[in-house]
Amino acid sequence: MRKIDPANAAAADVYKLMIGIIVPRPIAFVSTVDGAGLRNLAPFSYFTGCSTNPPVVCFCAAVREGPQPQKDTLENIQATGEFVVNVVSEEIAEQMNACSAEVPPEVDEFALSGLTPIESDLVKPPRVAESKIQMECRLRQVIRVSDKPGGGNLVLGDVLRFHVQESVLLGDYKIDPDALRAIGRMGGPTYARTRDRFVMERPKQR
Repeated sequence: MRKIDPANAAAADVYKLMIGIIVPRPIAFVSTVDGAGLRNLAPFSYFTGCSTNPPVVCFCAAVREGPQPQKDTLENIQATGEFVVNVVSEEIAEQMNACSAEVPPEVDEFALSGLTPIESDLVKPPRVAESKIQMECRLRQVIRVSDKPGGGNLVLGDVLRFHVQESVLLGDYKIDPDALRAIGRMGGPTYARTRDRFVMERPKQR
């Protein structure tokens, strides 16, 4: 087995290693607005839930090289304290990918991708109408892991409201994965569908 010391590897190589190891990763399609109300929409694949009571989700905004190291999404959230996480299904995969392009802050990714902004109930950032599930969030905390290129800013947000299409609900509070058709991120430009599944019941306590 090959041993790899990250201290002796380039950050770009460590990145390739980690995105190949941590798979599949769900995608947080995050909508925000800046202080002037300009819309932003961007995908993040370092994303998960981290608390149920209260409901809290988190995603990581990586540090870039160049004169603007912090992503517009992070700056908007720090300025307004609000964001929306939109779930990405197969139907909007290409539009999501279009929003991953590095564009100037004044570019509206809703317009760029052709996705439809709809008003949220409790926060200023709009939701993505084509997304089957959206979560309105209020910033809880930003944890700055590293300021170096490739470093991360962990954004934690309290979910204030869930919006779930009736078509993906199986009774009370259960989501139908066949109807949701969520996608996940693999390494590089590769993505995964969530159609191939198997069931394992958790062992009972002895």
